[in-house]
Amino acid sequence: MESTIYRFILRYSKREQIILLVMTFISFPFLYYSLDLPKRIVNEALGAKGQTEFPVTFLGIEFQQLEYLWTLSGLFLVLVFINGGFKYWINVYRGRLGELMLRRLRYELYTRILRFPLPHFRRVSQGEIIPMVTQEVEPLGGFIGDSISLPAFQGGTLITILFFMFMQDPILGAAAIALSPVQAYVIPKLQRRVNALGKQRVRTVRVLSDRIGETISGVQEIHANNLARLMLARFSAQLGVIYDIRFEIYRRKFVIKFLNNFIAQLTPFFFYAIGGYLVIMGSLSLGALVAVLAAYKDLSAPWKELLNYYQQKEDARIKYEQVIDQFDLTDMTPAETLVAEPETPQPLDGELRTSNLGLVDDDGDVQFEGVALAVPPGTHMALFGTGGGGSEALAMTIARLMHPTSGKITIGQADLQTLPEAITGRRMGYVGPSTYVFSSTIRENLLLGVMHRPTGPARDDPAIRAALETAAQAANSTDDAGGPWVDPEALGDGDGLVARIVSDLALVELDDGCYGLGLRGTIDPEARPQIAERILAARRSFAERLADDPQMVDLVEPFAADRYNTNATMAENLLFGTPVGPAFQPETIAAHPYVRSTLASVGLTDDLLKMGRDVASTMVELFADLPSDHEFFGQFSFISPDDLPEFQALLNRVERIGLDKVPEEDRARLLSLPFKLIPARHRLGMLDGDIQSRILEARAAFARDLPAELQGSVAFFSADAYNAAASLQDNILFGKIAYGQADSVARVGALIGSVLDDLDLRPTVMEVGLDFEVGIAGAKLSSVQRQKIGIARALLRRPDILVLNDAVATFDAAAQRRLVANILEAMAERTVIWSTQRPDIARLFPVLSVMRGGRLAETGTVEELDREGRVFHEIAARN
Repeated sequence: MESTIYRFILRYSKREQIILLVMTFISFPFLYYSLDLPKRIVNEALGAKGQTEFPVTFLGIEFQQLEYLWTLSGLFLVLVFINGGFKYWINVYRGRLGELMLRRLRYELYTRILRFPLPHFRRVSQGEIIPMVTQEVEPLGGFIGDSISLPAFQGGTLITILFFMFMQDPILGAAAIALSPVQAYVIPKLQRRVNALGKQRVRTVRVLSDRIGETISGVQEIHANNLARLMLARFSAQLGVIYDIRFEIYRRKFVIKFLNNFIAQLTPFFFYAIGGYLVIMGSLSLGALVAVLAAYKDLSAPWKELLNYYQQKEDARIKYEQVIDQFDLTDMTPAETLVAEPETPQPLDGELRTSNLGLVDDDGDVQFEGVALAVPPGTHMALFGTGGGGSEALAMTIARLMHPTSGKITIGQADLQTLPEAITGRRMGYVGPSTYVFSSTIRENLLLGVMHRPTGPARDDPAIRAALETAAQAANSTDDAGGPWVDPEALGDGDGLVARIVSDLALVELDDGCYGLGLRGTIDPEARPQIAERILAARRSFAERLADDPQMVDLVEPFAADRYNTNATMAENLLFGTPVGPAFQPETIAAHPYVRSTLASVGLTDDLLKMGRDVASTMVELFADLPSDHEFFGQFSFISPDDLPEFQALLNRVERIGLDKVPEEDRARLLSLPFKLIPARHRLGMLDGDIQSRILEARAAFARDLPAELQGSVAFFSADAYNAAASLQDNILFGKIAYGQADSVARVGALIGSVLDDLDLRPTVMEVGLDFEVGIAGAKLSSVQRQKIGIARALLRRPDILVLNDAVATFDAAAQRRLVANILEAMAERTVIWSTQRPDIARLFPVLSVMRGGRLAETGTVEELDREGRVFHEIAARN
């Protein structure tokens, strides 16, 4: 990167800066004449000097006094418009240029993050790097646009106005600039201290960001170890440091503003005193004095802009230098390594050989040294060693995630360190002890391993083309991020894409998990009508099997338009559908005006209000003396221990003033309780046959009279239609699993699985599961599921060389052995190097290399090494 902000500006925006300068200089004559016209209007058109005789000739045309006044005034208006047009064009051009350059700078910084060596991320935190890319460079965009044209424009404006003043009277011109040397000397001296404080503030805020990031990452430990007060105290101390710095900045800034304002007010004193004297003495015309006063009014604006520019320049310089300090590393990966594309595909199917390979970390500690390995193509080798023995670091170096400090790695005739990532990132795979999962779907996280480059042209859309053209102007990527990226060549031969994914999920034993997520997922029946039809076929088959099996028939209570479902909530029975959007969600349905009016139409309001009071009374009576973890709280899930005191107070108010007089807020709270009742589960005996009949009546009224604006708020149940708002499982069930039946959930789940298998729908359900959103960093998945996604991601492209670094260490022993066997079978005739600390895993490999103390101790078969006197046997015996 360029060492200074101005080098960066001139290197990447010289042409645009020249255009701005040219337009700036063109604007100055128009500015000068806009200052001169008021004098001519006062002196000539208005006759202030008393020397103008009409008619006058102007621009070759004779004018009487009134016509002359209107003409000069019109010209003044035209010049004002032209000057405004220049300002508008220059400011818009500056703004666009600044945003393009800011975009370019951020892109360059992000590129450098990708080029950082991995050990660098152990020395700096996200809290330091992220604010630099997002916040700290933000002001640089505005400055880059202003960097050359603004001082030229404002300085030129200032000189033009001063020149005009001197042309009217040299004494007034001298008065206008009399105090400028004082400002030019004092203000920069004061500003330098403000700049130093600003630099200190930026560094301190980075530390604060780091503290916040550390808190988020370690929040579990904070709660587990009662560290809240300590963390709050440390955070408060850091805020105190920032407060002191910022307060000192404000104090000094206002001193600067005070001096500027004071000096600015002294100059008009000179004008009024000296200029008035000259007018009285006849040495200066009144029009000239008026014009000078008007010009001086315009003089303060460019002067302030120049002072602000100086402050902005110093702030931009500090920010840019600090960014350079963090991003201009000497040992970064070359930029071409990231994006260079080979002319022809280059498989890595030769022998992998390391020659005197060594790695010393940034602290000077030797990770490994003198490693000489020869791994023929297709070898399955375990790289075994205890913690700190060097096997982990060696695996990462072979995968080219760390760069050796001595020796080299070759594959066939190619030096691994010189190959672009377009080869190593496609022909090699790596899975570490923990996998990062991106905030997207399971499908995209799996396909990231084969999304190396666009596989087709950008989308034919004017907006997309315009966006890519702007990206090119900012030297950003011109690849269409929303276009096709999945590389069929990287997938190799085989069945369709989804079939390949499903097959690999089975290899890592994530197929059942994805199947479960698919059952909980939804589809759009209009976009995928064939799947919706097949799910409806599964619904019919499921219902038939239930009806034909006396032992299963009572496990599910199906939905029926004319029957109350005792295993569903009252809210579900009233809607007879799935809520869409916020209107009729379980938490708010009781308060919705349309629901209230529907209940009132069938005379249910008072009954439900009394029912709510009785439910609250029963809950308070049952739970008053129970611990918060009692099983009753799980059974009556609509009440929590924290809510008990509020319900007790509510009941006291009801008893004191009566149910009819309680405020609306209390009525809504009482009414919400019956909506959560499930007769088969709660067994309170309150939803009797009469109440159920009237709810069915309300159900019909609700659907019949639903206002047009609420039509899309409920996806109603229909035996013959797919419910777009419900999950696949709920569409198949079309009912509720019965409470109180032994193992009902498991038995119903097994029956659904059997139906789906018979209809060959399990892969379809898994495909829906692939669209499950995993949350931030995969937070909705378990650590084991995330790790399995990482392994499947690497397997999907069947790399020539697969390096695994304790990749299954978090699984149980049996699962580890199964996954190793599955992976080795899938990678038959391809090279696999598996770093592990477990002897039982190492024994599963035909070739074994043992690391101890940072050196390669021995290599051979398990039979050769697992006997007395060998290093592997010695280490394995201790484990």
